[in-house]
Amino acid sequence: MSAEARLALGLGVALVLSVLLTPVAIRLAIRWAFHDQPGGYKTHRRPTPYLGGAAVTAAFVAGLLTAAAGVDAGRSLLLAGCVLVLWGVGTVDDRRTVTPGMRVAVEAALATALWVADLGWDTGAPALDLALTVAWVVVVVNAVNLFDNMDGAAATVVGAVAAATAGLGLVVGDAWLAACAGALAGACLGFLPYNLAGPARIFLGDGGSMPIGFAAAALAMAGAAHGLPAGEALPVAVLLLALPLLDTALVIVSRRRRGVSILTGGHDHLTYRVLPWLGTPRRVAAALGATQALLGALAVAAADSGRGAVLAVTAVTVLAGASAVAVLVAREPRAAYGE
Repeated sequence: MSAEARLALGLGVALVLSVLLTPVAIRLAIRWAFHDQPGGYKTHRRPTPYLGGAAVTAAFVAGLLTAAAGVDAGRSLLLAGCVLVLWGVGTVDDRRTVTPGMRVAVEAALATALWVADLGWDTGAPALDLALTVAWVVVVVNAVNLFDNMDGAAATVVGAVAAATAGLGLVVGDAWLAACAGALAGACLGFLPYNLAGPARIFLGDGGSMPIGFAAAALAMAGAAHGLPAGEALPVAVLLLALPLLDTALVIVSRRRRGVSILTGGHDHLTYRVLPWLGTPRRVAAALGATQALLGALAVAAADSGRGAVLAVTAVTVLAGASAVAVLVAREPRAAYGE
């Protein structure tokens, strides 16, 4: 089976399952009173079911195991297992509380498993590769988790990340990558009609944002590290996940400036900053998803063009992102956001 066919199969299986399983997750969450309660910085007005992560994770795992069958069973089972572990940790965190230290420890352990299985960064220096792999996974998982702060935002952007990563798989000739990334895109896409229902019928929760963040981190890293020359790999991976990383940088700089804990929830994310201009969460999700899709397309095109194009696109993107952070932080009142 060609890489294109595997991509289409993963996308289709995960999309259909996500569409079918999400209403089941809604019913189960209602039956078990598993809701995200309104209050504090949260903007929803009524208890909203969690367990969206269960539907998305199940759809992704089924899609990747189906589409990648016969390519690399070891890598597929490892990725599926890691995603399921993070679904479990995130779901427990949604119901009760898992300390930040414990979450990071689990993420680091799973990142180490990726590196041992030769799915991590590969610079030729083992100690550096392990450190980079752990740092990358922890940063990306938590960036996606932070980005899940408005209806549709995380699923839309991760869907765009996955689509671009699937394109990278086709460019570098990695059928496994194309199949898995296609499955991730399909799982996110099938969830969106319920999450963007206005008001949302279900949330991803940490049980969704953590596993899809891990999958996005692992696939972008594996595709870039093993499909591109060493000097191009990290810049391409950063471009593939540019918006969640930019949002995290913005929040860190803004909160440090205001003397607010980075772990505190609030409305200082990109989503809430563009909401007054765009008017609705649907438009915000569409605009940010389109932006990430454009950045992902540029990353894939640059990777196909060579080192010079990769460095040029990365330099322009980083400069634009840093300028945006500086402008947004400089113009905000110190007490602009109620955490």
